[in-house]
Amino acid sequence: MATTLKSRIFPFLWYDKDAEAAARFYASIFPRSRVVRVSTMQSDSPSGPPGSVKVVDFVLFGQRFMAMAAGAHHTFNDALSIMVECDTQAELDRYWKALLKGGGKPIACGWLSDRFGLRWQLTPRRLNEMLASKDRAASKRASDLMMTMVKLELAPLEAAFAGRAKAMKRAPSRRR
Repeated sequence: MATTLKSRIFPFLWYDKDAEAAARFYASIFPRSRVVRVSTMQSDSPSGPPGSVKVVDFVLFGQRFMAMAAGAHHTFNDALSIMVECDTQAELDRYWKALLKGGGKPIACGWLSDRFGLRWQLTPRRLNEMLASKDRAASKRASDLMMTMVKLELAPLEAAFAGRAKAMKRAPSRRR
């Protein structure tokens, strides 16, 4: 794995508890992922006595993360999410299902909250290209359709972008 713990900038996530379980859960879902180290703080802290705070170093898709289980001082919300660009619908579907396992909740527009409360955005890579297109009308059609979806579906988004939205708009509901 090319990533080392020498990254100088990386996300740090604060969990009430279960930071290690969360990191292991995420590492089981994504390729090039692993829990690197779990340490227990040996000092008194505002979060508790020595040994009560765990710090977890982990890697997802080769990107370093750090997490801490230190009590309910903060909760995750929509102000921070982890975005995963997916190359195919099958990849997006696989991650969507895995992240919802055990109590996650779908939100809207490709967002979900996993069982630990962390927000994720699962997005087709192609959608980001559509939204950045110089063809503003095509971009708007894709954006408008995206705003009606919970889990993003690439085929209807492609159809909307190409101006074939009427033919594809009902496709996701027929497949459910």
